[in-house]
Amino acid sequence: MGQLNVPIGKIDVLFITHYHSDHVSGIPDVWLTGWLGPVFGRRKTPFHVIGPTGAKNLMSNLEKAYSLDTNIREVDEKLPSLGIAVNAEEFEKDGAVYEKDGVKVIAFEVDHGDAIKPSYGYRIEYKSHAAVISGDTRYNQNVIKYGTGADLLIHEVCIARPELMSFPFAKAILAHHTSPHDAGRVFAQAKPKLAAYTHLSFLSSEKIPEATVDDVVTQTRETYDGPLEVGEDLTSFEIGDTVTVHRWKP
Repeated sequence: MGQLNVPIGKIDVLFITHYHSDHVSGIPDVWLTGWLGPVFGRRKTPFHVIGPTGAKNLMSNLEKAYSLDTNIREVDEKLPSLGIAVNAEEFEKDGAVYEKDGVKVIAFEVDHGDAIKPSYGYRIEYKSHAAVISGDTRYNQNVIKYGTGADLLIHEVCIARPELMSFPFAKAILAHHTSPHDAGRVFAQAKPKLAAYTHLSFLSSEKIPEATVDDVVTQTRETYDGPLEVGEDLTSFEIGDTVTVHRWKP
């Protein structure tokens, strides 16, 4: 966010999709660093977190885990206590979970696996436009439902070379994610102005290399022939009458 010149302390609200560590382990950094005194921090209001059931438990335990740090900084650096407070909200079903200044965020349940619940995606609406984030999921009708007609549909994807398909670890991971072929089916039915990939999972072993981005695109094209972007770190999207993709340049 620093590279994009977005001060971390200016984040209005953080949305959680599910509680796998790779999706929540960065929260302490956002919460704590956004409170610090330099220009990238300076949050003076409570850190607002919205997520499915479990958000309050996560955040209250983080407050306990980092209490030594926060207590010290309040005394030593005179940082405002309100800026490190937490406002955690939870939801249990599909529906609007946030509305402010014309922005509306709708949560919808997805299917990341039988035991991985809760797990959600989000649809963000503003001035007749919409961006949809699938969250981690298998092929799922709810993504199609909430992604239909969106300006931007951002979907996860997972791929492995055919030689890897017999490996138990690969089978287990692939069973919890969406293949390029099936993601293409989602895009073809939802018909967004632009489809984009995030959370690209490339599986490999000691002897079998990862598939490539070209493989992802080729397999997606088996089921979808519309506009498609493969996400890279720091890519941003400008939504208007059309969707403009900005690739970050150092």
